[in-house]
Amino acid sequence: MARQKGIIKLKGTIGDITFYKTKDGHLAREKGGIDAKRIATDPAFQRTRENGSEFGRAGKAGKVLRTALRLLLLNASDGRMVSRLTQTMVKVIQADSTSERGLRNVIDGETELLLGFEFNIRGKLGTSLFAPFTGTIDRVAGTLDVEIPSFIPSNMIAAPSGTTHFKVISGGAEVDFQEETSIVETSETAILPWDTTATAVINLSNAVTANSTHPLFLALGIEFFQEVNGQMYSLKNGTYNPLSIVKVDSGV
Repeated sequence: MARQKGIIKLKGTIGDITFYKTKDGHLAREKGGIDAKRIATDPAFQRTRENGSEFGRAGKAGKVLRTALRLLLLNASDGRMVSRLTQTMVKVIQADSTSERGLRNVIDGETELLLGFEFNIRGKLGTSLFAPFTGTIDRVAGTLDVEIPSFIPSNMIAAPSGTTHFKVISGGAEVDFQEETSIVETSETAILPWDTTATAVINLSNAVTANSTHPLFLALGIEFFQEVNGQMYSLKNGTYNPLSIVKVDSGV
């Protein structure tokens, strides 16, 4: 692909050149490629079909997880989150050591590879929250909990400029990737001042199905606020709110 220069930016197709706009700017590329029917039937493209099948499966799995955590993602995601999650899901699927190539899937893969996934690359949990926390998944009870000992917010939270308050959020998700369904519960603290006053111990608990056999995911994040005339406003529309997967139990 080539990058468009000049004052006038083109969109559309002229001859064999297609002009289009992306997040990386205005680009241009030559039309072409292999006929789709040939890719679907020619034995020479067997590997391509297998890769495409698994990539599509990864995309669907990523959508299921995003849907499960949608309430938390409303204020904590970046523009490339979907593609980054799909790439990670591809790795999860490729870790399937039992299925044939092209038939590998998330269930037989390694969902633990999602541990530490950051939904907002502009505000990572690891560079925002320095207070120690413990994430616990109790599959028998069906609970996904986070405990954070008392801490001083201004010392242990790296907040963006303009922050006056914050809250801690969490979510527990039981995900059935095969049926593309989920059971989710979220919890959060009250909106707390970002100052030198120590917090109380924070306990956030999320309940799903007891004794579930599906993968379980525990997410933890922070939302930043600015108080203006007694009203709380989401700081910069949540641009720097972190959200991360902090615990994974792949199931049985």
